[in-house]
Amino acid sequence: MNYLDLTMQIVEGNLPHDLQGYVFLVAPAGTVDSQGLPYKNGNTCLNGDGMIYRLDFNQTGEVRLKRRLAKPPDYAADENTQNIPMPLLRELLRFRNHGLIRFSVLLGSRNELNTGFLPMKFLGESNERLLITYDAGRPYEIDTQTLDLVTPVGKMDEWEAAIDWPNYPFKPILSTAHPVFDTYKHQMFTVNYARSVLKYLGDVITKLNEEKEKEQELEKNKRLSVICELLEKVLNRNSWNDDFVYLMRWDGAGSLERWQLIDDTDGSPVTIRQSMHQIGVTEDYVVLMDTAFGTGIEQIINNIPDFPLLDERKLRELLRVKPSPDSTIYIIRRDDLKEGEEKVVARKLDIPREAAHFLVDYENPGNKITLHAAHICAWDVAEWLRKSDYSPYDSKPVSPDLSGTQQSPMDISRMGRYVIDVNNLSIEEKVVIHHPVCTWGAGLFTYLDRLPSSGMTPKKLENIYWVSFGLWQQLTTEFMHDQYKDYPYREVPLDEVLQLAKEGKPSCLFRLNTASNESMKIDEDDYYQFPADHIALSPQFIPRSVGEESSTNGYIMCTVFTPERDEIWIFDAENLNVNKPLCKLYHPKLNFGLSLHTAWLQKVGPAQGKYRVAVEEDYPRWRLDQLLEFVDSLSSLSASFTTRGGSPLSASFRTAGGKDLKTEVKEEIQNLFDQQIYQ
Repeated sequence: MNYLDLTMQIVEGNLPHDLQGYVFLVAPAGTVDSQGLPYKNGNTCLNGDGMIYRLDFNQTGEVRLKRRLAKPPDYAADENTQNIPMPLLRELLRFRNHGLIRFSVLLGSRNELNTGFLPMKFLGESNERLLITYDAGRPYEIDTQTLDLVTPVGKMDEWEAAIDWPNYPFKPILSTAHPVFDTYKHQMFTVNYARSVLKYLGDVITKLNEEKEKEQELEKNKRLSVICELLEKVLNRNSWNDDFVYLMRWDGAGSLERWQLIDDTDGSPVTIRQSMHQIGVTEDYVVLMDTAFGTGIEQIINNIPDFPLLDERKLRELLRVKPSPDSTIYIIRRDDLKEGEEKVVARKLDIPREAAHFLVDYENPGNKITLHAAHICAWDVAEWLRKSDYSPYDSKPVSPDLSGTQQSPMDISRMGRYVIDVNNLSIEEKVVIHHPVCTWGAGLFTYLDRLPSSGMTPKKLENIYWVSFGLWQQLTTEFMHDQYKDYPYREVPLDEVLQLAKEGKPSCLFRLNTASNESMKIDEDDYYQFPADHIALSPQFIPRSVGEESSTNGYIMCTVFTPERDEIWIFDAENLNVNKPLCKLYHPKLNFGLSLHTAWLQKVGPAQGKYRVAVEEDYPRWRLDQLLEFVDSLSSLSASFTTRGGSPLSASFRTAGGKDLKTEVKEEIQNLFDQQIYQ
C-alpha cells in the first residue's frame, strides 16, 4: 500500500509540549519488480523508488504520519513494461537495476527521487515549497499537503544527458541530491554533469589488458581477450557525451539558467571523477565538490548476474572506480554568473581526505569561506554487501540475508573545519578531529538551517548534529579490506579496525560545535551512543516553538532500526546524553527502507507556485518519433535473438499476431506513451 495516514504510538517517554511543524523524510523502497521489498538478488538497498514520509508534530499529544510513493512519469513506464506478455519484447523495454541506477536499454533511466529535500520560498510566496531530489535525475516539487509530485524543475530538454544514444525519452541525467537555496537572494542552485563513459571504458580496457598480460593460463587469457574485444566494439564515440559540468540557477518560475564550468588553470572544461552529491552557497560564492560517492551511468556494466566470462568479484575489481582519498572543490564567484554568458570560471582546490557531505557558512568575510566536512575515511558508501562477498575474518561467505546493505568503514571518520582564502586559493585555517566512540561512519547531518521567525538561513554555523553508522563485523568484507589496505590517511591500523568491528561500535548521535577551530570537540554530554544492536539514521533538527532561536534550542528526531521494529526517537538537542531519548514512537505498519535525508517545515499547504512542466511538453512527440525511427533502423533486431535450443531466430520472426518483432516494439512504445505517460 503506497499511501498511509496513521497515528504513531508512544513506546517510551512523553512527547515534548513545544514540538512544532512537519518533518519530511525519504527512503528507497524497492521497485515495481520487488513489491517494495529488498532485492532478492542482493542489489543495493539505495536503489529504489522514493517513499516520502511526513510526521506532523502540530497536534497536541499525538504525532500523525503520512506516507506516499514518489511516482514521476518514468514510474508508469517501469510498471507497465514489467507486465508485457511477450518475453522478448519485455526484455527489450523493461527497466533493470544496475547498481545505484535503474535502466532500460531502449527507454533510458529511472528518476527514483529517493535521497533528499530542499525547502524554498521565493519572493511573494506565503508558504515554503519543497523539492525532492536524487543524484541521477531532476528534482521534483512536491505538494507538501498531499505529498503528490507537482512538477519537475526544468523541462527535459533543459538538461543534458550523460548518454545521448538512442534519443532516450527518459534521459540519463546526473545532478546533485543536495541543491541549495539562498534565502537572502531567493535563488536555487543545482548542477548537471557527466563523466565521459568513453574515458571510463578506456580505463577499464587498460586494466583488462594489464590483467591479460599477467594471466598465465591459456583459458583465462582467452576469456579476458574476449572481454577486451567486446568492450572495444561498443566504444562508438557518437553514442557518448564528453565530460561537462553545468552550474544551474533557478528563480522558481522561469527557465533554468546555466553556465559550463571552465578550469581557471588551463581553460579546459571542468571534469568530475566521482559525483557531485552535495553543493554549497555563500553570499558571494557557489562551492561544488567532487564527492566520494561513485554514482553514474558507468554502473550499467556493473552488478551483472551470472556473468559468463568472469566471476563477479573479478568484474568488480576491474570496473569499480575507487573513490579518491582527497576532496576536490570548485569555487565560482556569483558575480561572474552573467546573463547571456555560456561559461564561467571555476577555481579548484584539493582538501586531503574524502567526503560525501559538507556545509559552508553563508557569510564569507574578506573572501574567506568556512567549510565543514565529514571525512568518510576509507568508506566507500556507494558500495554494498554482495552475495559474492567474503568475511576477512574466516574467508567464508557473508550472510546472504545482509545482501544489499551498506558496508562498514575501514578507518575512523574525521570531522573537518576549513577556512579557505579565495584570494590566494589556499587553506588559511583548519582543524580535523575524530572521536573514538562517535565518528565511525559519520554520514548524515542536521542543523538549524532556517530561523522559524524569518525563514532565513543563519549566517554562521555554530552547531551541526551528525549520526554515525557504526562499525559492524557482519558488514565487514574482504573486498573493502583489500581496497583500503594502502589507504594514505590511515588513523587506526587496519588490523585494529577489524578487531574493533568484531567488538562492535554502535551508531552515535553527536553534536559538533563548529563556531571556531578551538570549539571543535565532542564532549561527553554532546553525544548519545545507541544500544549495540541498533542503527540510527535520518537526523532532523526541530526548533522549539518557545524560547530563543538558537542552534541548540530544539529537538533532534531520527529513525532507529531496532531488532524488533523501526522506531522514531526524539532527543533534547541541548543535552543529548543526560536526558537520552525523550520519546520513542512506532506503529505496527511502520517499515522503513534505508532512510536517508530529511527536511523540516513550519507549515504545509497546497502547492502554490504557478510553475508547471506539462507531461507532453516534457516528453515531446518529436523525441518519441526519433526513438521509433531508431528502432526502425535496427535491421538485425529480430536476428539478434535465439531460440531456447540455441538456433537463431529468423530475421522475419513474427509474433502470434502476425507482426514482426520490430513492429511490436514500436507499437508497444507508442501505446506506452499514448495510454500511460501522456495520460
